[in-house]
Amino acid sequence: MNRDELGGLLREYLLCGHLIDRAGMPHLVGPYGRDAMRDVAIEEWRGASPLYTRRIQHLLGFGRGDVETVFKGMQIDIGAPPQFMDFRYRVRDEGHGEFWLDHCGALMDVEPIGEDFVVAMCHHIEDPTFDATACATDPRARMTPIHRPPRHPADRHPHCHWNVVIDPAAEALPEPDEVVRMARTRAARLPVPTIDPAGEGRSDYTGPLQNDVRFEDFSASALCALLDEVAVQHHLLAQSFLDAVSRRWGPDVARQVGLKQLTGIAGVTAGRLAAFLGVAGGGPDAVGRVLEVHPAFRPRTYVDLRVAPGGDGVVVTLGECEALHEELVPSWAELLAGDPGPLAAIAQAVDPTTRVEPRGERSWRVVTGATPADVPAEVVLTRFSTGADFTFADR
Repeated sequence: MNRDELGGLLREYLLCGHLIDRAGMPHLVGPYGRDAMRDVAIEEWRGASPLYTRRIQHLLGFGRGDVETVFKGMQIDIGAPPQFMDFRYRVRDEGHGEFWLDHCGALMDVEPIGEDFVVAMCHHIEDPTFDATACATDPRARMTPIHRPPRHPADRHPHCHWNVVIDPAAEALPEPDEVVRMARTRAARLPVPTIDPAGEGRSDYTGPLQNDVRFEDFSASALCALLDEVAVQHHLLAQSFLDAVSRRWGPDVARQVGLKQLTGIAGVTAGRLAAFLGVAGGGPDAVGRVLEVHPAFRPRTYVDLRVAPGGDGVVVTLGECEALHEELVPSWAELLAGDPGPLAAIAQAVDPTTRVEPRGERSWRVVTGATPADVPAEVVLTRFSTGADFTFADR
C-alpha cells in the first residue's frame, strides 16, 4: 500500500477499535443490567488506555509530560477515533488546555436509548477513564468538565467541553489496579515497533499539535508501525474487557461473551475493510485480502495468521504465536482457535456466498457456497452503532 492507503487504513483501525465496546456491551446489559455494564466499561478502558497511551508516546517521540502530550495521545487512540469523535484542542500552556467535541458519535449512539445511558457514559464512565488517560502522561493531570451531556437544549454544541490541568501541587493518582493486571499480558509486553527515520514523510510527532492530524504525511514505515500499535490497542481493550467480566462472573462467562464480542467486531470490521479495499463480493480471494489486513490478526509479532491459496478457495492457518498463550484471559486468537464463528463472520461480511470449512488444527478453508449466509446476530448488534456505516471526509 502507498502512504495515502495506509493513512486511510489507520483511520479504519481507529474507528473499528472504538466499536469493540459496542460489540461487547450488549451481551452484558441484558443479563446483568446497565450498572454492571457501566462498571465493566470503566475498568475496561482504565485497564487498557494508560498502557497503549504510553506506547504511542514512545513510538512517535512526543512524551514530554505536558498537556500537549495528553492531546497528541488522544489523537491516536481507539477511544477517540478522528471525525467520528471530532475532538478539537486548545493548549494554553504546558499545564493547561481544553478540548471539546464538535461531534460525538458515541453520544449519537446512546442518546436514542435514554438519558440514563447518557449519564452513565458521559459522567460515570468518562470521569475515571479520562483521568486514567491523562495520568498516563502525568499522575497529577486531571480532566474536568465545563459542560457535558445530557444536552440542554437538545441540539447543544459542542457536544461536550473539558478542561485539562496538570497541577504540580495536586495529589498524584495511583496506577489503577486494572493497569497493573493488564501490564502482565503478552500483548502489553510486545516491543514497541521501530520507525525507519530515512523514509519519505514524517517519522515522529515531535512538532506542534495539529487539530487534524494528517496521517498521510507520515512515512510508510511510521504508518505501518502505527497500524500495528493500534491493533495492539484492540487486543488490550478486548482483554481488559474480558478481565473485568471474568472477575465478576467467572472464566466461562468471559469466554462466552468474548466469543460474541469477537464475532461482532470481526464481522463489522471486515465489512468496512472490504469496502475500503474495493473487494466486497469478491469471493474467497477477497476474504483472504481482508484477513491479511484485519486488525484482529495484527501485529504479526503477536498473531501468526497465514493466508494462502488452496484448491478452489483460500487456506487460513493460525500458527504458534504469543497470542495463543495469554494467561489472564483468552486472547482473540485463543477464542478463534476454539471456535471458527468469528472467521465465518468475517467471510460473510466480505462475501455472503463464502463458507468456512475446518481443515485441521487451527486451520480452515474459505470456499464459495451455494447460497448467501445469514448475518450473525452478534454483527447485527454491533451495527447498532452509527460508526458501523460512518464515512470519513477529506480534511
